[in-house]
Amino acid sequence: MSFYILAIFGLLLAQSSHAQEVEIADLHIWRQAIGGSAIGQPLAQVESVVVLTDGGNLRSYSSAGTPLWDYYARGRLTPYVSRSREGTTYICRTNGVLIAINRIGRELWQTNLRSPIVTPIIFGWDGRLFIFTSREIICLTGSGYRLWSRAIDKTLAIAPIIDATGGFIMVFDDGEVVQNDPYGNILSNRAAGTAPIALVSLEDEEKIHRILIFFEDRHFEVFNGTLHGEAVLRGSLNLPAQPMAAAGRENQVALLLRDGKISLFSLEEKQILWTEDSHIRTTELPNRAGTGKEALDLFFDERGIYILTRTGATGFTTDGRRLWTIRLTGTSSVPAFGDDGIIYSGSNDWTINAYILEDRGRETERLLYGEAPPGRYNDESLNLSFRTDYYFFSELELETRFAEIRRDIMDGTVGAKEKEHSSWLMETAGSLAANPWAGSHPPVHVIHRIEAARILGYISSSETIPFLADLFIRDPEPYVKAAAAESIGRIGVDPDGIALRAFQSIVLPPMPSMDEITLTATASAIGALCRFSGPPVSVAGVRLLSFISTDEKPPGARRQAQMEIASLRHASLR
Repeated sequence: MSFYILAIFGLLLAQSSHAQEVEIADLHIWRQAIGGSAIGQPLAQVESVVVLTDGGNLRSYSSAGTPLWDYYARGRLTPYVSRSREGTTYICRTNGVLIAINRIGRELWQTNLRSPIVTPIIFGWDGRLFIFTSREIICLTGSGYRLWSRAIDKTLAIAPIIDATGGFIMVFDDGEVVQNDPYGNILSNRAAGTAPIALVSLEDEEKIHRILIFFEDRHFEVFNGTLHGEAVLRGSLNLPAQPMAAAGRENQVALLLRDGKISLFSLEEKQILWTEDSHIRTTELPNRAGTGKEALDLFFDERGIYILTRTGATGFTTDGRRLWTIRLTGTSSVPAFGDDGIIYSGSNDWTINAYILEDRGRETERLLYGEAPPGRYNDESLNLSFRTDYYFFSELELETRFAEIRRDIMDGTVGAKEKEHSSWLMETAGSLAANPWAGSHPPVHVIHRIEAARILGYISSSETIPFLADLFIRDPEPYVKAAAAESIGRIGVDPDGIALRAFQSIVLPPMPSMDEITLTATASAIGALCRFSGPPVSVAGVRLLSFISTDEKPPGARRQAQMEIASLRHASLR
């Protein structure tokens, strides 16, 4: 059966008022051998899927079944794989070594967490990593630099979730619920006699933020934005069975019940709107959803509500119509459901199988990368209050602050001082171009502006790219430009193409040739961006590197560009 016939078949299923179980063989579109048993849930993103094997491999395939790459981790892996918006995949060996792999299967970096992760990594709005081990919570930049960590002496009861404020919320097995901001601070916590079975963080169209907590005895609590104080709403749900997992969107929450049914709860109407059967049989469910989503995956997006387990999958519309339901056999892990309507399932016969279920894409704009984050931390904002002090730019003040920031970076304790450090560094690096009080402060020596721009790369993210790109274009000092380019390369991500456009403005004709210092740093930064992100960034980047490598460019810049091209070519042949 052709792909198009299957797509039409899936569309007809979606239009039926109460879809029946369909034969999985009729929906099968491809199979690939993976050289081992799949561990953990595969992960689909932007027409590709990655799957872990028990032999220590991470394999990637296109949505059409074409093998893309195979990475060997040189050790056994935990069953959790995570993928950032840029397509960087993060995996962890059982000895606690965390590894980042780019879109074409090249290792970017690794770091020793000293203990293996116990749940999938979750990502902040700017791509920072929130990592959970049995010993601590760790926050890293996308480039692997530690921003902060905090020891924990309790066990997680369910997988932490990203909060609507950009931090995260976690539940411990003693019933404590803790809300954290992205900088390592505990915003609020709530103790309970029993551990909640599920929690959801919602933000509606009016940007009203609510936290919902669900318990096994069918009661729930609602908090406005923070867990401080009393709940704004408490109630009991009229459910035929106990809830065990939840997923929310705007003002609605889908609940998986212990009898295998799915219910939709409306926060606005404060009632259950509908309850329907899924593919799940009661005996197939574990006691709890678990911290790593090992046994099920429940999610809710603009297309509808989906529940996946090792034995099958079911899709519902928000008005309770069952789109489709399928049964799977011989699976080694929970399958994944991609934005393209394809289910990817690892099997016990050492294969991964793909089945087309829907011909409905996501309503979000089609992206070359993953879905854009819902908010911003605004870490690129300058704190202008520093300028009220005449000695803000004094030699002593600069050296003292640089020493403090370097120490925090080395110790991995930037934490709550991140925004302050970032603002101060940007203020210092851009003082010549951005200071409207020119002449009212001692001038900042170029050495200090270089140092400020360079250090930014160790604590910054994609949110700082606009500032660094502007500094690169506008600052008259070649060494400051070079430091800005170096930091862009160290950050490594440029999903919106801002940095590449800045580099292009000084590389491509008819602009005159730049100085050797700036061009050499630009070539190095372009190479770093290409290695981190892979295609399509690397396609545009190689084009710029080719211009820098031409005969009329300065010899140092030409050599650097040629080295970067050779490195990228070698990576693509691996």
